[in-house]
Amino acid sequence: MLTLDLNNAPRWHDLAPGVRVQLRPLTTALMVATRSDAAVEAVPEEASDEERAVAFAKALARRAVRAWEGIGDADGNPIDPSLEAIDALLDVWPIFEAFQLTYVSKGLLLEQEKNASALSPNGPSAGASATATPARKNARTARRG
Repeated sequence: MLTLDLNNAPRWHDLAPGVRVQLRPLTTALMVATRSDAAVEAVPEEASDEERAVAFAKALARRAVRAWEGIGDADGNPIDPSLEAIDALLDVWPIFEAFQLTYVSKGLLLEQEKNASALSPNGPSAGASATATPARKNARTARRG
C-alpha cells in the first residue's frame, strides 16, 4: 500500500556524525525543477553517468537545503547554507553518499517497486503460478542414437 504523507514541512537528515541538514520534501515539483536546472542541462552529452549524478545531486541540494548544523568554514566558524557552500558540501564523498542514500534514494523507492520480480513459484515466497505442464510419471526417455 502507498502511504501518503501530507505534511510538506522540511525534515532534518543526519549526513555524518554532528552534521545534519534540513531538506524540503522530495516532491514532483522539486524533481522537475531540478531536471531543468541550467547546471544539469549544461552537462555535455558525452559526460559519464557519475558526472551527471553529481550535477543532479548538487542542483537538487541547492533547491532542497533549508538549514544545516555542524558545517563551518576553514576556521571552524559556523556558516549558513549558500549555493557555493552546498556544492562544496556535496564534494565531500561521505556526505554525497549519505545525501544520495537518505534523501534521493528514498524518493526513488516507488520507481524501484515497479521493477520488482514476480514471486517464486515455490519456497517461502510461493505465489507465482506454474506455466509448464508437469511431466508424466511413466514418461520414457528419448533414445540415444
